Amino acid sequence: QVQLVESGGGLVQAGGSLRLSCAASGRTASSYAMAWFRQAPGKEREFVSTVNWSGEHTYYGASVKGRFTISRDNAKNTVYLQMNSLKPEDTAVYYCAADARHPLLGDPAYWGQGTQVTVSS
Repeated sequence: QVQLVESGGGLVQAGGSLRLSCAASGRTASSYAMAWFRQAPGKEREFVSTVNWSGEHTYYGASVKGRFTISRDNAKNTVYLQMNSLKPEDTAVYYCAADARHPLLGDPAYWGQGTQVTVSS
């Protein structure tokens, strides 16, 4: 069992930056692939980024590639999403996810509760 708790969301102006964190608990958390997804109002949940257990391999969705960076610190059981050059269309609830599979592009075994990111124009 893995529990995930996100933090770091908030309100930011377009062009600004935010860093999301996801703290994982559970004795196997550091061996799991981790990912971020997002869901905007009235839209389907969208893949944002994923990282394998070691942090060596990452994937990004087309809409965030070049602006967002995923990383992890296994000593802290935490995964991060650094979001730069934010746009109003990045506004969404961001969810952390974990699974034994990599790349984790969908249908994860574990979800966090989400953190709201709002980008004003």
